[in-house]
Parts: sequence; structure tokens; C-alpha cells
Amino acid sequence: MRVKKLLHTRMRVSDMDQTINFYTGVLGLEVMERKTSPRGSHLAFLKVPNSEELIELCSFPPSGPVRVQEDLVHLAFEVDNLDQTIETLNAQGIKITDGPTRSSSGSRFIFIDAPDGYEVELIERPPGVAIV
Repeated sequence: MRVKKLLHTRMRVSDMDQTINFYTGVLGLEVMERKTSPRGSHLAFLKVPNSEELIELCSFPPSGPVRVQEDLVHLAFEVDNLDQTIETLNAQGIKITDGPTRSSSGSRFIFIDAPDGYEVELIERPPGVAIV
């Protein structure tokens, strides 16, 4: 057996609206669908520009707030210009938690925190570099 492709990644969140506002307002993702599952979970599917895979946000208030373990998981997004990205984030009051750092491949990256403590990596890759 072989899988065909990655469809989506699910992340549980404490506050659906706050999390959606972060991913749409700060990173420019688009909400494709919002719904409630048969067991009562609130779901939102976010589209990442230039990607087929979706991010599924899941809020289930009866289970309490989300506690993300430090350095457990992060999402990485490519940006065209890291310096402009940093300026925009600073103007929005978004704190850079690590970086900028240059990798051995010449990519540059920073980290910011999304709601609930999920880390987000923003990467500027030089032309022709496929991996950080």
C-alpha cells in the first residue's frame, strides 16, 4: 500500500476565532470551510497559497484549553522576502521568537508563535534551493 498525497494536517486549538484571525490576518491563509462535526467539534479548513494541502483547525471546548509542548511541532511557510516579512510582523506587533538565522543551504528563517503556542517558521529560500 502507498498513500497518494497529503490532504490536511489537523491542529487542535483553544479559540477558533482567534486562531483563524491569526492565520488569515497575519499569514494570509484563506478559510475554505467551517463546520461542526457530528461529535460537536468546531472545524475550519484553511488553504495555504500555492499548496494543495489544507490545515484543519479543530476546537472542542469540553476537552479544555490546548497545551502545546515546546518544540513539539511547527508549521513552515515560504516567504519571498524575509526582511519585508519582519517589517510587516513588527508593524502588526507580532514578536519574532527566534532568528533570523541562515541555514547551510543559504535559506534564512525566523519563528513566531501562533495562538496556543504553536510555532510558525517563515523561510526565505534562495533560488534553486528545495530544502531548508
